[in-house]
Amino acid sequence: MRQKHILLGISASISAYKAADLTNELTKRGYAVDVLMTQNSTKFITPLTLQTLSKRPVHTDVMVEQRADLVNHIALAKRADLLLIAPATANIIGKLASGIADDMVTTVAMALEVKVPKLIAPAMNTYMYQNPVTQKNLVTLKEFGYKEIEPREALLACGDFGRGALATNETIVKAVEATLSQRSL
Repeated sequence: MRQKHILLGISASISAYKAADLTNELTKRGYAVDVLMTQNSTKFITPLTLQTLSKRPVHTDVMVEQRADLVNHIALAKRADLLLIAPATANIIGKLASGIADDMVTTVAMALEVKVPKLIAPAMNTYMYQNPVTQKNLVTLKEFGYKEIEPREALLACGDFGRGALATNETIVKAVEATLSQRSL
């Protein structure tokens, strides 16, 4: 049986540090995990950490092609069995809902075949999550086939308490495995 290929998109949230454990857990479960990062997410966690845990190159720049014989963002999209964006900021959600492809995460997401499952795990301040624009963008993404892994209610890094904390890695991994098992049927 072919190893399942997961694209893990990381956007610039304080919860980006949790992507290390998530990458490690998915890799230990036998998935090939290619990490895609926005430039600003690299200020929260280094690509080297994620490369070490995934045992694969980390992709941070659309304009950097690792091989001259292929277009990196297209090749990554063609191999994908699933796209997971965790954490997903209001910014990345808005870009995806609007069709903006100006970083590695959004460009690869736009290059995916429609049938590839897409999971999005928001992480942001409660008021940003509740903002009507964010909620409208999430509805739009659901119409495009994305499934939301809803954020938790918790004490947030900014000091506010409310819904906006990244779902637990256990919840995210369960969603990944459920989605991939449904796709295998």
